[in-house]
This record gives sequence, structure tokens and C-alpha cells, in this order.
Amino acid sequence: MRIGVLDVGSNSAHLKVMDLKVGAPPAPVTTVKRPTRLAEAVDAEGRVAREAMERLVLSVGEAVYAAAEHGVEELVAFATSAVRDAANQREIVDEVAAATGVRLGFLSGRDEARLTFLAARAWYGWSGGRLLLADIGGGSLEIAHGEGQEPALAVSLPLGAGRLTRAHLPGDPPSRKHVRRLRRRVYERLSETSARVLAGLDDERPVRPVATSKTFTQLARLTGAPRRKDGPYTRRVLELERLREQIPVLASKRAAARAKLPGVSRPRAPQILAGAIVAEALMTTLEIDRVDICPWAIREGLIIRRLQAMSDPAAADAETARLTQAVPAVASRGRSPLRAVPVLTA
Repeated sequence: MRIGVLDVGSNSAHLKVMDLKVGAPPAPVTTVKRPTRLAEAVDAEGRVAREAMERLVLSVGEAVYAAAEHGVEELVAFATSAVRDAANQREIVDEVAAATGVRLGFLSGRDEARLTFLAARAWYGWSGGRLLLADIGGGSLEIAHGEGQEPALAVSLPLGAGRLTRAHLPGDPPSRKHVRRLRRRVYERLSETSARVLAGLDDERPVRPVATSKTFTQLARLTGAPRRKDGPYTRRVLELERLREQIPVLASKRAAARAKLPGVSRPRAPQILAGAIVAEALMTTLEIDRVDICPWAIREGLIIRRLQAMSDPAAADAETARLTQAVPAVASRGRSPLRAVPVLTA
């Protein structure tokens, strides 16, 4: 079976196409990534601006057209917190459906954490032992830990890099006062959650800290991890001390200058400082010196869940099933009805 997972996030609409066969690992076919830049287009009332909505429609349209071109049999389409939490969520979903035929669904923050944990488990296998997972997105931070395929604890907090940048880091670069206030706010918000997590890990069994998301990946590269072209099987780690050294560097630079640093992409340069602040506070409050960077995240978690259901129908997940739909017929007319938007890197 050929499946496509379309993840509409704060920065991009990202389609991943894989072939699934019982008894074999998912086989990558292609990926398509188009810009949405929703994080920078939310007003004081929480509404996504008209221009960003139009960009989102075009991005989803291009991704859906690519899914049809590659013979995708099932499409799993969902939007993360940038759309889920928008004041005009319904308007956005309806416009995307009318223009592209795709009905975007939503996962709760906890389900995002659960599925991302499943992806990490599949990547590291049982030899990974007990995993402690963190994922910094544009709108939220997910934390989970456990020894099985399902985490013993899964939580989501509104500490995404895009959300915090928009709300707490005005200016380019932001003032030292705003940076200090944000760090204090993040530490305060994480203190109780981290205490809960540590309480659940309070024994002598070893824990493997892992992190997913472009934010963690780019922070790891910024602090010396291997480049992306070295491949997904190259080990990458993010070390706390090296991360701390980079926060004042990021805080002192304008977004355009950050984009010239190793690993920092132009679309994420405005919010990488907030991402670094969250990562540093999380690692500190969880008493972690380093995290391994896992190349799989929520898209792969959904793919693994579908693969499990192919061999064992009892493994089917109702939350995942309601996101699944056929590729719209409008996308199969020989060419895309929408104009192309630029490819977005990282």
C-alpha cells in the first residue's frame, strides 16, 4: 500500500509518501514540502491572516497534486496547533476543503506526543530501553516517556517556538529584557511538568533522552552535529553546555544573520532563539546533559500506526482513522489547478 501523510504545521505543509508492506519497514517514495509561514501571520486576536490562508491553500494543493501523481492510495491529512488553535480555524479548514478537496483534521496535543513517541520507539527499537522524548514544534512542546510502544506519560504544553516568538520576542533582534523575561517564563512553566516527569522516572532504570523536530535538529547542527547530507543513520546529539553557549549568540543577531549560521534555515531563523530557550530550559529542568536527535517524528508515527493495523486490525487507532481519506479526484486532472509555491528547505 502507498500512503501519504500530509502534516500542515506552522512553517510548512509537508507530505511524506511511503510504501507499506507487512513484515517490511516503510519504504520512502518522496517528500514534498511547501511553505505556509502561519506562525508569523497570526494577529492579536489569534486569527490567521488572509494572505497566509491563501498560501496555505496553495501549499496543500501542491502537496495533494503530488500525492495523486505518485499514486497515493490513502492520504492522512492533519494540521497542528497553528491551525488547531486559530480563532478562524473553521474558516481555514473550509477554504482548504473547498479549494483542494482535502479535509484537514486535528490531533490533540497528547495524541501528537503519543504518535511521536511511537515513531521514536520504532526508530530505536526495544534496545533503546526506556525513552524520554521531547519535540518542539511551532505552537507546542510535547514530552513523553515510557518503555513500551505507548508512553507512560504524554503531555503537550503551549511552548512552541513560533508561538513564543510571536508573543514574547518583539524586535529583530529582541531586547535583552524580552529575552530574560521569556527565559524566566519558560522555566516557570516547565518546573511543574518536569517535576512530574522526573517523578515517573525516579528509579534506577536507565533512560535514553531523545528529541525530534526541526528545531532540535537545527540546534544540534548549530552546536556541531553532522550535516543533514550525512544521512539519517548518522548519530546526532545536542549537548546542553554547547546549547547554552549559543543562546546569547542567537539573541544578539537579526533573523537574517541567524540564517547564515550552521544548520539554521531561513524560514526558522526568526524563531530559533525561542526554540533554543525552550530546549535549554527543558534539558535543565529534566536534568539532561545531552539528547539524541531522532530523525522520525509524528508523520512516521502515523505511518507506523497504519502499518501495524495492516497486520493486526486490533491495532487500528480511531484518532488516526478519522484523518484518513482518499486523494481528492480534483488532484488527478493531469496538472495542478493551483499555481506552484516555492520549495521550502528545512
